[in-house]
Amino acid sequence: MYTKTLFKCLVLLLFCVVKSNAQEVLTIENAVKIALDNNFEIKIASNNLKINETNVAIGNAGMLPKVTASVVDNNSIQNTSQIRQDGTSTSLSNAKNNSLNYGVGLDWTIFDGMRMFAQLDQLKELQKLGDAELRRTILVKVGQVNSTYYDLVQQQQQLAALDTTIVISKQRLTLAQNRFSIGKASKLEVLNAQVDLNTDQVSLLRQKELYANTKILLNQILARDSKIDFKVMDQVVVDNTLILNNLQELAKQQNPQLQSQIINIRIAELQLKQVKANRYPTVKLNTGYNFAESHSSLGFTSESTARGLNYGFSASLNLFDGFAQHRNEKISKLQIDNTKFALEQQNQILSTQLATSYQTYLTNLELINLEENNEAIAKQNLDITLDKFRIGTITTLEFRTAQLNYVNAKVRYSNAQFEAKLSEIALKELAGNISF
Repeated sequence: MYTKTLFKCLVLLLFCVVKSNAQEVLTIENAVKIALDNNFEIKIASNNLKINETNVAIGNAGMLPKVTASVVDNNSIQNTSQIRQDGTSTSLSNAKNNSLNYGVGLDWTIFDGMRMFAQLDQLKELQKLGDAELRRTILVKVGQVNSTYYDLVQQQQQLAALDTTIVISKQRLTLAQNRFSIGKASKLEVLNAQVDLNTDQVSLLRQKELYANTKILLNQILARDSKIDFKVMDQVVVDNTLILNNLQELAKQQNPQLQSQIINIRIAELQLKQVKANRYPTVKLNTGYNFAESHSSLGFTSESTARGLNYGFSASLNLFDGFAQHRNEKISKLQIDNTKFALEQQNQILSTQLATSYQTYLTNLELINLEENNEAIAKQNLDITLDKFRIGTITTLEFRTAQLNYVNAKVRYSNAQFEAKLSEIALKELAGNISF
């Protein structure tokens, strides 16, 4: 019997070890890497950038000639009659006629008021805009991964705190039962201890539910199977060296939204150049080599063929278009003004966000030190209270108060670390400086 029980214990232990080893320990670096590889929004932004890169071509800007091949074949069957000048006539029923023309032609715009060069530059700016959008998407997603990851770390710490309080509550219940059995405590003390233990277990169950749901959310952000189980690291390391002036300088150089507004100004200026190009003539060269062949059942010529080169040029100039040119230029200038206003607005928004986030960051750093000290005091108070409770010199209410104070202090310390980390992430995201 003893051997059988020992065997079961060994099997259970082995199962637990295997299960523990199978659970992935996910670091923040690995989480970010997975997000960069898998996240759908990043993939979409990356493909949009590739589209913009593909569009940057001199042919797309209209600088290259267009070469076309064409063929036209016309056939007819008609009842035809003719009266000539000398009075004679002729007629033919079901007369067949056909003509065939085919060849290759080239059409090339060699001057359009420099519109094509402005369009090529605009395509390059659109590529830069796509790059800024990709960077913005990456920063947002990396920030989201960091926030969710450290939320899990905080919840994991709170689970540990609740585990601790349940151990203490179980000790209290055991002490109450022992004291009741020897007549030194009433049944009410045992019942109160049991109720408090049940309350702690409910809190633990709710925290486990929140922890599991947050893991599912992180798996979604990482674009992987929501059923993948993992653990996170158990510490939150906050960078306490951030300086507002440095962040502001970085934001001017790296913030994707700010960079996008700067690029939009350049795009609007190039659009004005394209509109102004309509004031100049458009000159095109054209050439081609054509073949022509025709057959007629009635008439002076029954068959003819021709082939050869044709070439020439065309020029056009807009002389009057109902003041549309003036109107379009005025609208383009107003659009440039709007992009400049948008840049000033974005600068103001960014400056405000940095200032408020930095103040929150400083407050949270102070709270970390304060809550760490509070946790140490609450732990010391709980140890003293537990000793007194064991010898029966304090009431159960005083013990419960000390126990809850300790748990709340641990939770507040964990929250302070998490909030400080969120502030750090927000500042680095605004500065375009999140590491990935």
